[in-house]
Amino acid sequence: MINVFVLQNGRLNQVPIASREDLENVAPVWVDLTDPTDDERAWVKAIYGVILPGEDEVSDIEASARYYEAENGDLHLRTDFLLEEDDGPSRVVTVAFILARKMLFSVHTDDLPVFRLVRLRARSRPGSIEDYMDVLLDLYATDAEYSADALEGIYESLEQVSQRVLQKEFTDQDAAAALNAIAQEEDLNGRIRRNMMDTRRAVSFLMRGRLLNSDQFEEARQILRDIESLDGHTSFLFDKINFLMDATVGFININQNKIIKIFSVASVAFLPPTLIASVYGMNFKNLPELEWTYGYPWAWALMIASAIAPFWYFRKRGWLK
Repeated sequence: MINVFVLQNGRLNQVPIASREDLENVAPVWVDLTDPTDDERAWVKAIYGVILPGEDEVSDIEASARYYEAENGDLHLRTDFLLEEDDGPSRVVTVAFILARKMLFSVHTDDLPVFRLVRLRARSRPGSIEDYMDVLLDLYATDAEYSADALEGIYESLEQVSQRVLQKEFTDQDAAAALNAIAQEEDLNGRIRRNMMDTRRAVSFLMRGRLLNSDQFEEARQILRDIESLDGHTSFLFDKINFLMDATVGFININQNKIIKIFSVASVAFLPPTLIASVYGMNFKNLPELEWTYGYPWAWALMIASAIAPFWYFRKRGWLK
């Protein structure tokens, strides 16, 4: 799918594209391609002379070559954007940006919420965008805001896990659910941190390359400050996740120790009856069960009393609580 945007009075207006003729009749500032077809790639190459990278080229490129200038002068960037899905874990989508002929070309496999939000804001805030570089910076700024919103979601999820872990009765089923939630939030927090690191590198590259004017340079600095503020939150969340993980594992150990304690108390309590039964089972001639009518009842009473006495002592000491 190809989305073409033209700049009108500081607003990004989308132009419907159904054929190559439609693409030839517009002067876009931003050409966004989501999982483009071969025909759409051919249109962009024929009209603008821009060769779009394939999906394998976008994902397999080395980290050291994420920003480079092609032989024809086009500037290529690879940037990761966070994608949260309701029916699955979060993931990172790599977007290929090409700066050519005062236009921004973006290629990605999924429709990203950051891109949708930029399009919505550009239509509602006239004058916020003046050229293709403003579009790129707005994407990076919105990416930082999207990551901040995701961090707020992690805070809320961990708060629910904390209430569950610190409740009075914490069963093994509760522990399993808590561990699953903690693992998911830790994975999302790690992806956010990676995403912010990649965005910082991309913005720093634009600043070092002297591709920005004074206003854009100041906006880029503000984006870096926003990303820097998010680093502290991700570090705090990692510490909170580790605490909840340790607390959950600790409660699991406590529950297991309760079970082991029951077996330990039972084995100690039934040791005297076992000893008595062993002695009376030797069948010596002078033992009471052979010379006394009430020998066997006496042996049973003695074994029961020897079993009750340890339980009474353990209960008195509070070891059975």
